Amino acid sequence: MSNPQPEYFASVILPVPLRKTFTYSIPVDLLSEVLPGKRVIVQFGPRRFYSAIVHKIHQEQPVGYEVKEIVSVIDDIPVINTKQIEFWEWLSSYYLCSLGEVMKAALPSGLKLESETKVYPNSEFEADRLLSESELFILDFVNSKKGAEISDIAKVYKKRDLLRVINNLVELNGLRTEETIKDFNKPKTETFIELTSEYQTDEVLKNVFDELKRAPKQLQLLMKFIQLSGVLTSYYSEISKKNLLAASGATSETLNILIKKNILKTFEKNKELGEPEEKQTKLKLLSDLQQRVFEQIKQLYEEKMVVLMHGYTASGKTEIFIHLINEQIEAGRQVLYLLPEIALTAQIINRLKVAFGDKVGIYHSKFSDSERIQVWNKLIDGNNTCQVILGVRSSVFLPFTNLGLIIVDEEHENSYKQFDPAPRYHARDAAIFLAQKYGAKVLLGTATPSVESYFNAENGKYGLVKLFQRYSNIALPEIQLLNVNDARNHKQMKSHFHPVLLENIKTVLDQGDQVILFQNRRGFSPYMQCTACNSIPKCKYCDVSLTYHKYLNSLVCHYCGYTSSAITKCGSCGSDTLIMHGFGTEKIEDELEIFFPGRRVARMDVDTTRTRKAYEKIIYDFENGEIDILVGTQMISKGLDFDNVSLVGILDADHLLNFPDFRAYERSFQLMSQVSGRAGRKNKQGKVLIQTMDNKNYILKDVINNDFMHTYHSQLEERLHYGYPPYTRLIRFTLKNRDKALLDKGADFFTELLRKVFAKRVYGPEYPLIERINNWYQKTILLKIERQASMIKAKEEILKCIEHINNHQEFKGVFVQPDVDPM
Repeated sequence: MSNPQPEYFASVILPVPLRKTFTYSIPVDLLSEVLPGKRVIVQFGPRRFYSAIVHKIHQEQPVGYEVKEIVSVIDDIPVINTKQIEFWEWLSSYYLCSLGEVMKAALPSGLKLESETKVYPNSEFEADRLLSESELFILDFVNSKKGAEISDIAKVYKKRDLLRVINNLVELNGLRTEETIKDFNKPKTETFIELTSEYQTDEVLKNVFDELKRAPKQLQLLMKFIQLSGVLTSYYSEISKKNLLAASGATSETLNILIKKNILKTFEKNKELGEPEEKQTKLKLLSDLQQRVFEQIKQLYEEKMVVLMHGYTASGKTEIFIHLINEQIEAGRQVLYLLPEIALTAQIINRLKVAFGDKVGIYHSKFSDSERIQVWNKLIDGNNTCQVILGVRSSVFLPFTNLGLIIVDEEHENSYKQFDPAPRYHARDAAIFLAQKYGAKVLLGTATPSVESYFNAENGKYGLVKLFQRYSNIALPEIQLLNVNDARNHKQMKSHFHPVLLENIKTVLDQGDQVILFQNRRGFSPYMQCTACNSIPKCKYCDVSLTYHKYLNSLVCHYCGYTSSAITKCGSCGSDTLIMHGFGTEKIEDELEIFFPGRRVARMDVDTTRTRKAYEKIIYDFENGEIDILVGTQMISKGLDFDNVSLVGILDADHLLNFPDFRAYERSFQLMSQVSGRAGRKNKQGKVLIQTMDNKNYILKDVINNDFMHTYHSQLEERLHYGYPPYTRLIRFTLKNRDKALLDKGADFFTELLRKVFAKRVYGPEYPLIERINNWYQKTILLKIERQASMIKAKEEILKCIEHINNHQEFKGVFVQPDVDPM
C-alpha cells in the first residue's frame, strides 16, 4: 500500500491591516507552481478574492479552522524575491505595522488585483496572439459593460482562474485597471527629426544648399537643424520637432516640405519613460577637489557601509554621484538614486541619461501603473537592461537582484518620511537596511545634513567627507536680512514686500537675470476674518481655518479637501466687513504681476504641479528663460539647478522659525540654506534677501554665515537637555475616533497601559494643533526610549498594549496608529 501524498501549505501575505500571515493548502496540481514571492489567488471571507503573495511553504497543518485551498497561481516567476520578503519583514517589525500594509505600499496597483478592482476595456487593443475562450468571454463582457468590477465578472464567469485570466488581459493591454483609467498602456511619444541617410555627406548637402537658395525659409530651417544636431560631427543628436521649430522660428509647413523632399524624416520616441534628447556621452572629468572626495569615499567604503557627503550647494556633488554610479555599472551591479521630490527627477534624469543612456529607469507615483510595472518587470528579468533607478521613496520596494549602491540625495529632507498610510517608513533609513541585505554601499548627500546623520558620522557609525567649495569657485551668495517691523513702522512696506526686495527684483530683471521667491504657504490668503465679530470661516470637518484660493474663488481646507464658495458676508453675524490675513504663493504671484507688469511670473506649489507634466513644464520654462520670477513653496528648495538665478527672496522666515516642533530650527536652517543655494550657481555670486521680524535669531545668523556647525551643536545641546533624538528614540501614537468623549477615555486607557511598562517615558495624551480632521478627533502620545535600551523588547511590549486596547470591547472603534521615528 502506497504512502499518502504529504499535504503542503502556503502562508500568504494579504493586503489587509492584520498582523499575521494566512495559511492556505496547496492543491496537488499546483504544487510545482507555488513558490515564495509569487502571486496566488485566494478566497478571503465568504465572497472576496485577493491576489496574495506567497510568504512561506510548509507542512504544518493549521488547527482550529478549515483551511481553504489556493485557487490559482498568477505568475510564472516570483514578482518579489527573497531579499524583498526579508525587507518587508523588517519594515513590518521596525515600523509596527502589518505585512499586508507593507504589501499595499510596495506593489504597483496593477499587481494587486482583488474583487473590488474595476477593469476597463482598451478601445485600441489589438491582440498579438490568439485569445483563449475564457479571455474572449471576459473581454466581451467588460466591453459590453464599458467597465466592470471583478466581483461582477465573477457572477457570470464561474471558473476558478478568473483573476489569472484578467491579469493576462491586463498584461496584453486588452484591459486596464481602475488606477490607469486615464493612462492607456500605449506609450506616449514625441516626434523627432533626423537627416535621411542619403543626405549625410558634405558633398550632397552642399548641392542641397545650392538648390534651396531660392527657398530661404527651407534653407534657414535646414541650416538650424544641422547646427543643433551636430549631424556632421561626432556628437550627433536627434532634435525634437518642437525644439527645432522653436529654435528656428520656422513653421510646420516649411518642415513638411523638407520631409516631402526626403531631406529630413520624422520618427517617434517614447518620452513617457524619460528618453533623452542627447546621445550617451563620456563622463565629465572631475575637478581636483572632486577627484579627492571621490577617492576618499571609495577609501571609506573599505570600512564603512554608509558615507555622508557634506557639500555646499553647487559644489558638484551630482558629478561625483555619476562617477560612483559608473563604477557600479561597469561591475554589472544596480544603483538606486533616491530623490525627495518628483520635481527633481525632471532635471537629474537628463544628466543620468546623457551619462548612461537607456540603462536608466524612473519610478514614482506620477507615472501610470503600467509604466511602473514595466520598470518592475525589467528588474525582475535581471538582464541589466535597467541598472540605474531614479525615484522617490517608494523606489526602495523595487525587486533589485544585484544592488551595489544607494544614493540618497538631499538626505535631510522630511519628504523621505511616509506619513499616511502605514508603513510610516523613512526611505533613508529603509535604504540603509536594504543595502545591508544586498551587501551594497550607501551615500548620503546634502548641503545641510540632518542632525541624526551628522551625529552618526561624528561618532564613527558613518564615514564623512566634505566638499566645501562651489564648482568653478563661484562665491556663496551674499545674504541680507530685511527687517519687516522697521519697514512697517516707517510705512515703507508695499503689501508684503520690503522696498529693498522690490528694488533688487527690478535691478535683477533689468539685467536679464531671474528671481526665485520662497513662501512656504500655498493659496491666496491663509484665512479670512470678520472685523465685526472676529469670526473666521472654518472647515465643516476639520478644526482648521479655510484658505482662500483666488483662482478657484473658493475657500479650501488643506487637510480634507473640503471646498466652499467664497463668502461676501460673515456666516455668524451677517457683516460684510471681511478681511484677509496673511499671504500665500497665489497672492504673491498676483501682486508681482501688478508690481512688475509685463514680466513673466509663475508659481510652483501643490496646486500648480498636480501632474508630472506640470512639474516638467514649469522647470523647462524657467530653465529656458521663459519665466522671469518663480514663486514657490519648499519644493523649489530641493536641489533644483538653474543657471540664470541671481536673486532669491525668502518672504516669511518667522513662519518657519516659530513652528511648534523640536525640529523647527533645524528645518528652518535647512530650508533657508537650500533656497539660498539656488542663487548664483554658475556664472556669478548671487544674492539672498530674507524678510523677518526677528533679525536677532541665531538661526538667521547661521544662515548668513553658512554656519551649519553652530546650528548643529546648538541643536544637540537642546536635545540632550530635553531628551530628543539623537539621544532618544521616539514613537508617537495617534489615537482616532469620531466620538470625542470615547477618544478621551480610550487615550487615557492606552496611556496607562504604556505607563505600566515605560513609566515616565510616556508623555501625553494631548490634542495636537488640529484636533479634528475629516470628522475624526485625534490625540497623541509620545514615547521616548533611551538609545541604549532594546527597541526589540520595547516594541514587543508596545504591540501587547495595542492588542489589549484593540481587544477591549469598549474601545473597539478607537484606532491606534504608531509612528516610529516621527518627523
